[in-house]
Amino acid sequence: MTWWRTHGRTRALVTRYVLLLVVLAISVGPLLWQFSSSLKGPQDALYGSEATFFPANPTFAAYQTVFEQVPMGTYIRNSLIMCLLTVFSQVVFPTLAGYMLSRQGWRGRGVFYWVLIISMMFPFESIMVSLYTQITDLGLDDSFIGVWLPGAISAVNVLITRAAFSAVPNEVEDAAMLDGAGEVRRFWKIYLPAARGAMVVVVINSFIAAWDDFLWPFIVLRSEELYTLSLGLSRLAASSLSYDPRVTMAGSIIAIVPILVLFVALQRYFFKGVESGAVK
Repeated sequence: MTWWRTHGRTRALVTRYVLLLVVLAISVGPLLWQFSSSLKGPQDALYGSEATFFPANPTFAAYQTVFEQVPMGTYIRNSLIMCLLTVFSQVVFPTLAGYMLSRQGWRGRGVFYWVLIISMMFPFESIMVSLYTQITDLGLDDSFIGVWLPGAISAVNVLITRAAFSAVPNEVEDAAMLDGAGEVRRFWKIYLPAARGAMVVVVINSFIAAWDDFLWPFIVLRSEELYTLSLGLSRLAASSLSYDPRVTMAGSIIAIVPILVLFVALQRYFFKGVESGAVK
């Protein structure tokens, strides 16, 4: 105890790593348990006192069963289509809107900003019925466009890009104007590179939101050939006469892989964008 009291720096370091390990166990532990359970065979217990964390005889039979029971290829393709549509619209339109909101001197700028803030106060469930009515009246139900359109632009992403553009010093723009750079050139050469980190945050958040979305596709889509992966996984248990948790867990692991790949590929830019946003 005396050594522990006299070595304050070591004590702080040990405490920090203990807390990090606790957070890691809470956040990653369930995912590892799910992956381990998906590798267990029928002879391995999933629950109870006989269950172990590591499978005695690892097998990928559950993953093979997933592709045999439901058309996972079709579901993954549909989810990728929705993600590409959502990411494209969530990058292009919020970027342009955020740039306009960051510009000074035009009438109605403050009103538009507060309209965005107020729109974030209403949860999606509160406007879901009216959105479905509008989509139906437009004849877009049971279609990819009907799923994509309500989530094409997010107020949060507009505010994220606005904050990134507003952080660019006015002196930089003034210098570019003295060099003869027009509005479009200043946007491409100065503002877009400065907002690269924020745009990566928008890409990751938009991809995850579109990939995991279940409620709205469940309401709009009726044709199974248009189902996204989240809807397809909900059909996974119903497609078999006997429910097998291993198969459901295997399907969930398959659904997580694209998100992990995207985050690992863009994590450097993601954290850079988060840090720059926190400093600015």
